[in-house]
Amino acid sequence: MPRSQRRRTALTHPEPEEFDVLDILHAMSDPTRMTIVRTLRSAPERACGTFPVDVAPSTLSHHFRVLRESGVIRQREEGTRRWTTLRAEDLDRRFPGLLDAIVTAYETSAAGREQPVAAGRADRHDPRS
Repeated sequence: MPRSQRRRTALTHPEPEEFDVLDILHAMSDPTRMTIVRTLRSAPERACGTFPVDVAPSTLSHHFRVLRESGVIRQREEGTRRWTTLRAEDLDRRFPGLLDAIVTAYETSAAGREQPVAAGRADRHDPRS
């Protein structure tokens, strides 16, 4: 079926009062998802195909879903692209300092030092986005 004829599923985003700290900790326990979060801290909004990660599109979709359903990110569709933003203010309102603490701990850990955030592929056109 051509992409233009596919039905897109509605994106669900929890309200801040629905955020669960264990869901957030789980969402941010993966190096790929941490790369997404760290990238969004320096770029307010990015198209899904422009993140500096080397995973299959289906795997990347899974990571976005985990982050979105936990409340860490918000996604919106515009045309054929899906745009992603970090919900830093919502997270900080619900759990003050949690996002900063997790990112700082990750960046000072061995895993974070081995996974520097690259500039990404923001200028690359990705028709899958």
